[in-house]
Amino acid sequence: MKIVSLQVSVEAYPLVKPFKTALRTATEIEHILVSVLLEDGTEGLGGAAPTVAITGDSTGGIVTIIEEVIAPNLIGRDIENINALSRLIQQTCVGNTSAKAAVEIALYDAVSKRWQLPLFQYLGGESNTLKNDMTISLDEPEAMVKAALPIIQNGFSTLKIKLGKDWRSDVDRVSLIRAAVGEHVSIRIDANQGWTSKQAISIIHEFEDRKLNVELVEQPVQAHDIEGLKEIKRSVNVPIMADESLFSPRDALRLLNEKAVDLLNIKLMKTGGIRRALQIADLAEAAGVECMIGSMMEAQVSVAAAAHLAIAHPNITKIDLDAPLWIKNEPFEGIQFINDQIIIADRPGLGIKRNPSFIQ
Repeated sequence: MKIVSLQVSVEAYPLVKPFKTALRTATEIEHILVSVLLEDGTEGLGGAAPTVAITGDSTGGIVTIIEEVIAPNLIGRDIENINALSRLIQQTCVGNTSAKAAVEIALYDAVSKRWQLPLFQYLGGESNTLKNDMTISLDEPEAMVKAALPIIQNGFSTLKIKLGKDWRSDVDRVSLIRAAVGEHVSIRIDANQGWTSKQAISIIHEFEDRKLNVELVEQPVQAHDIEGLKEIKRSVNVPIMADESLFSPRDALRLLNEKAVDLLNIKLMKTGGIRRALQIADLAEAAGVECMIGSMMEAQVSVAAAAHLAIAHPNITKIDLDAPLWIKNEPFEGIQFINDQIIIADRPGLGIKRNPSFIQ
């Protein structure tokens, strides 16, 4: 079944409240929607989020690369040859991982619809439920405590706390949140490259000395600082996870071979799509290193793809897919977010469709 067209559109969705990290502050989500049409009328949807500070992909860049470079290479090709199509997408240009991911997600949506299977079943999974965490945006310590309490009251048992902008007060942020939410709540830390290796070691030792029971620390140093990651991992007991240091299977090989981290965070906007994400999860599984699935500030289309992937791969054991919960008016439906549970619709493909009540 051949691909006959590929369309791209851009929408913006306001957030419930600003989302702050050590790298940026966002007040809305820009969403690039890709629609692939097959000759029998089957439509596949994909999506991307521009994150210049992380991937280097802007909205205009994503749209241009898809329309002028990737799409012309796909029109007229057979959707059933999904692995060859995925490889072709990667070969069309250097970088541009978000654009590649959007198109590949749409292809996987289309091909699993052709087989009348939910994507997670097409990829080999069986359950349709995941346990999610919720992110606490970077802010003043008291504001972060105030944000954490209703999340726990709404049924979440895992918090991901953004740190890294003012390292001197980061320990206090975590200490105050821990005291407020109690010992039964899991706390994950994401520094978003905000510390030096010496700062990270000092801060994490403080976590340990104060018995704050931190589950993991994500990307404490700059993405290129693999030696820093190794130094931190050797010096502390809290597990260290790579995020911005990991884009490709080649990156995964280096991190795993050098034993630089304890965990890997896979994001489709960094890997360039589902197939390379699967390769990373396979490599990590062979090395005995578990993976998290995460996302940028993305809408439900691409987050759904990440959720299907997580269900399908047994080595993806930690879930960080709360981005759609930050959108004021979700434009798509197909995933249910019930407390900390993500439930995927038992429909072919991603199971995603436009929310009829959505108002731009």
